[in-house]
Amino acid sequence: MSFQFERGLFLLDFVDHHAILGVPIDADVATIRKRYLKVARKLHPDSGALEGEADKKLASEFLSKLVNPAWEKLSQEKDRTEYGIILNLKGQQAARQGNWELGNLGKEIANASNPEHFYRASLKGLTDKQYEQLDQALEVTGQISELNMVYLMRKESQGGFSTGETQRTIYTGSNLPDSSQSSTRPAATQPPQAVRPESVADQYYRRAEGYMAKNNHAKAVLELRDALQLEPRNGSCHALLGAVHLKQGQGTMARIHFDKALEFEPTNAIALEGKKQLEKATGTSANSKNSTQKPNSKKNKPDDKAGGGLFGLFGKKK
Repeated sequence: MSFQFERGLFLLDFVDHHAILGVPIDADVATIRKRYLKVARKLHPDSGALEGEADKKLASEFLSKLVNPAWEKLSQEKDRTEYGIILNLKGQQAARQGNWELGNLGKEIANASNPEHFYRASLKGLTDKQYEQLDQALEVTGQISELNMVYLMRKESQGGFSTGETQRTIYTGSNLPDSSQSSTRPAATQPPQAVRPESVADQYYRRAEGYMAKNNHAKAVLELRDALQLEPRNGSCHALLGAVHLKQGQGTMARIHFDKALEFEPTNAIALEGKKQLEKATGTSANSKNSTQKPNSKKNKPDDKAGGGLFGLFGKKK
């Protein structure tokens, strides 16, 4: 069984793992783990909350194809860092596209005087019921993703923000929950993973991330340039430098560093996403004909009627 979402960040060719788990997009790993364990227990086939074979089968599909992959992506520090940067790029893309057809919550957060409070309160209301009725789980997850998208757009209009905690906890080996998650205890069967010593370039990279989180792009650029003086073939540093330039609207410089990153690390997720966004912006993508189609042709869900005015970024085309 394949699952399709037609709302929010999913419309931007992006898997919204935060929406799948039902956690804020700036949640730390401890929050993510707590939520994952709660959802995994509820969806496990042996859960007493499930009635009937149909529900058990659907819950097992949700767990194996959505929830477990989301945890695996967000539990690993490097994956979570790259994912957070791409998430911010998606927020920029959503803001540039504009003209979204939104449901009630999306419209309300678009106009909320305090979007931060509205986001937290609305997210809690949605996650409380996300996996209670399995036949509604995909719709609720789509609503969460739409909430995430508009929240990112509001933050983007205010200069962006950091996704993820400042002090990160790394879960590896014996303290990483088992992907099957039939119980609350962490898996103890995997041997501890070796942790590569942090290089000097890694330290520059980490400081640059911190400056990006504070929107201090000039210092982030300096840190990454110093890193590349030491390790000119460091694809991760080239990719992050490209992301900084993209954030600053310097497309040519961004492209140079994305190309360099892919030369040294052909699968670098940040560089691949950055190149994709540059291609869409300049119309050079091989799929540019399709990429110009706006997702606002999607119809609102029957139980999520349109209503209320929106600020210009979200206004419908006439």
